[in-house]
Order: sequence, then structure tokens, then C-alpha cells
Amino acid sequence: MRNLTASILAAAMLAGGLSVPAAQAQAQSRNDQGEARKEMRAGNVLPLREIERRVLPTMRGAEYLGPAYDSAAMAYRLKFIRDGRVMYVDVDARTGRILRRSR
Repeated sequence: MRNLTASILAAAMLAGGLSVPAAQAQAQSRNDQGEARKEMRAGNVLPLREIERRVLPTMRGAEYLGPAYDSAAMAYRLKFIRDGRVMYVDVDARTGRILRRSR
């Protein structure tokens, strides 16, 4: 029964234009966003707006594309683009400390 349900779900996603991996990534993203909200309410991580307030001014000349939250690492990954190059800034969600910048 579980395989039938998974097959029906996969067929519906494909009919709707989503690939199965894309749909799984989208579902994981929603789960991570919910986890980020839960951790923020519990006082374990900083609000995303606070993280953005700290990081965005350091990325002059880059367009901010948006955040992703990794619940396992308790870190935000902020995505930027400058001169056609995508850059990431990984930030510890608990402290707001920048962990890594890609160039």
C-alpha cells in the first residue's frame, strides 16, 4: 500500500511539473523552516531577520537571493549573487557568527 501511495504521489508531482527529487527538496525545506521557527520560539536560535541585519551590510554590491536553514547544523545559509557569481554565507543560527563565506 505504501508503494502505491508513493507511486501516486510521484505521478501527481510529475504531472504538476515537479520532479520527485525537487518535491522532496521542497518538503525538506518546509521541514527545516518549521524547525527554525520552533528553535527560535524556544530561544535556541536567533531570528532570521537578526541574522540578515548582521550579514547583509557586509555584502555590498551583491544581490540577496534568500536564506535556507539547516536544522542539523543549526545554521543559516544566505545566498547572494554578484557579477553573475553565486556566493553563500553560512551563519551559526545560535550566535550569529559567520562560519564560512564562499567566493
